[in-house]
Amino acid sequence: MTVSAMSATPKKSLKLFSGSSHPELAEEVAKQLDVTVTPQAAYKFANGEIFVRYDESVRGCDAFVIQSHCAPLNDAIMEQLIMVDALKRASAKRITVVMPFYGYARQDKKHKGREPISARLMADLFKTAGADRIMTVDLHTDQIQGFFDGPVDHLLAQTVLSDYIRQTYVDEKITVVSPDSGRVRVAEKWADNLGGTPLAFIHKTRDPTKPNQVVANRVVGDVEGRLCVLVDDMIDTGGTITKATEQLLESGAKDVIIAATHGVLSGPAVERLSSCGAKEVVLTNTLPISDEHQFDTLRVLSIAPLVAEAIHQVFEDGSVTSLFDGHA
Repeated sequence: MTVSAMSATPKKSLKLFSGSSHPELAEEVAKQLDVTVTPQAAYKFANGEIFVRYDESVRGCDAFVIQSHCAPLNDAIMEQLIMVDALKRASAKRITVVMPFYGYARQDKKHKGREPISARLMADLFKTAGADRIMTVDLHTDQIQGFFDGPVDHLLAQTVLSDYIRQTYVDEKITVVSPDSGRVRVAEKWADNLGGTPLAFIHKTRDPTKPNQVVANRVVGDVEGRLCVLVDDMIDTGGTITKATEQLLESGAKDVIIAATHGVLSGPAVERLSSCGAKEVVLTNTLPISDEHQFDTLRVLSIAPLVAEAIHQVFEDGSVTSLFDGHA
């Protein structure tokens, strides 16, 4: 065959790969993209080592590796790293790591001496493994985008959450509440999405030597007789958000809606959330929420359409930014 008879421009090929931590989300994203999840063999050796091999050629493909970093978190991260390494060594053209929940994101700076910055270590690990790009949802802090030496698509779930709140509670007088002063900028974006609602925040103190323990102090802002939408990026043990809920109800709030992107739901979280007095707890499915973590006031919204559209834009060299502000 002569060179002239060969195609000069190879066809672009999108392939979606899924780790084992949240296959339901990967299947939902695949359905939105009208592709199938690429089959693979994955298992653990007796000592816990993870092995991955893809069942078909990945040479020259645009690879998207989706894995949510949920418990057991270190296994999920290691599996995704090994998947990326396998793709790199099998000559994938471009590898995008899709992590709806970015593990270790809370360790984004040093509070005291001799502490790690583990969120930066995560970025370095994925770069070393062979990732060209990272796609994630609602980082704990925006600065984590700068830890990775390459493009980072920071998707915002608050549009999914705020659209639900706006449509469900259309006639209510809403106040958006930040659980602490550090999330006020996020609450401001929420307030804009909901049409310029008033803002409030909980003034609180936290003992830096005791993780997951919070002392709520007082409510700053107008909440009396209003529907308070209490917003955060994640709910882990639920201590912060449930104490804030109780504080709002004591301060005269009509009802409280808890809205957060990542439902980590460790330890006593379900018991706390189901009994704190909140009218509704709205989460997304960036992390799997098992049957035993379900309760009557819980509502889970799907992030799959947003992730799928972002993947489509990256594959087609379109604008991911336009997903949020309407401008390319």
